[in-house]
Amino acid sequence: MTHLSACGSPEHRWARRRFLGALGGGLGMAGGLLTLTRPGLASQLRQQDRRVVVFNMHGGMSQFESWDPKPGRDTGGPFRAIPSSVPGLHVSELLPYTSQQMHRLCLLRGVNTAEDDHLKGTYQMLTGRRQSAAESYPEIGAVSARLLAEPTQALPAHIRIVPYRASGRGQEAAYLGPQFSSIIIGGGVLPPNIERPASVSEQSDLRRDQLRRSWDQHFQSQRRTAMTDAYTSSYDSARQLMEQRDVFDIGLEPERDRTRYGDSDFGRQCLLARRLIERGVSFVQVWHSNYDSHNENFDFHLELLEEFDRPFSTFIEDLSERGLLEQTLVVVLSEFGRTPHINLYAGRDHYSKAWSVVMGGCGIASGAVYGETNADGTEVTDGQVDHAGLFHTYLRAVGVDSSESLVVDGREMPLADPAAEPIWPVLV
Repeated sequence: MTHLSACGSPEHRWARRRFLGALGGGLGMAGGLLTLTRPGLASQLRQQDRRVVVFNMHGGMSQFESWDPKPGRDTGGPFRAIPSSVPGLHVSELLPYTSQQMHRLCLLRGVNTAEDDHLKGTYQMLTGRRQSAAESYPEIGAVSARLLAEPTQALPAHIRIVPYRASGRGQEAAYLGPQFSSIIIGGGVLPPNIERPASVSEQSDLRRDQLRRSWDQHFQSQRRTAMTDAYTSSYDSARQLMEQRDVFDIGLEPERDRTRYGDSDFGRQCLLARRLIERGVSFVQVWHSNYDSHNENFDFHLELLEEFDRPFSTFIEDLSERGLLEQTLVVVLSEFGRTPHINLYAGRDHYSKAWSVVMGGCGIASGAVYGETNADGTEVTDGQVDHAGLFHTYLRAVGVDSSESLVVDGREMPLADPAAEPIWPVLV
């Protein structure tokens, strides 16, 4: 859908030059020794076969119209609260299907990140740190790819599915190196240029690749750099994608499943995410956008959450029925919530002082609610958490000791903010 955002933030306009510039900037951090302070931990984690799926409700989803409704209050808006599959827990009537999956999920209603800027808020929620000119930190997708994935697996370990036709590499890995950044693909369609040209035979392609590898090895034996490693990694990833292209073809799914997920971009994204998780991809991020509803908040959430509700609930149900939910962490987040105050344009503005995040799956208490806001949803009254605690919790849920560090060129880099700790009550 098209959403004319009143805040006019630049991150809502995807520019090719900006993407390429960011990609190029990320290539400089590929090299160097990068090990855990306990080297055996990585192999232990991989044996557990854990995965992570993040649903990024980009733009700032309203907690009032989703997870923390306040019907009958001046701040509540026009929608009712409905009972869920957890006795006593009510969510917005805009989530009728998801409401019946809440017994498999954990709702955190006391999030306070104190950051109302889109870019900074997104950075905080995906890295667990505040943005700083002094240091850049890897996002949870890059950390998951580094710690959970087998280095020799055929498919990329970090995939970001966006709601538009796209391809390329992200820049989320910081000091981990670009090999752990995301492969970006548009949901519901095959990545472009993924098939060998008909004019090139399989034998010719094989000989060409052997020649390339020979030249690469000769060059790297004399002048190996972070840039050459990044190039080789990107090329190898591209070839792996070509060899595994059927994984991205949701047309191979039974018609019944495609119908269950629905004929929408987000439904196709969710079905693709399930295919990727089933085939061992360690981290998948699914974008659903744009929730930046400064204008006509209620109309936009009516439409957006209708798109989200059924495919997401189907995704959770499928993971549970296929035995994948107990080894997959699922997170639904945004960069912040929306204001209790309803503005002159029937919209809600940016609000980070009291909003909600949902988690479920491995390591997370199911059917639980942690945290509470006051009657008008203006502040957290119990169980306050922030981005740093959430990041620790993501890691702990998949079996990672979040107090661990990586050694990068002799320097210890904590996996998560050492001043914070996990949200222990939601972990099992």
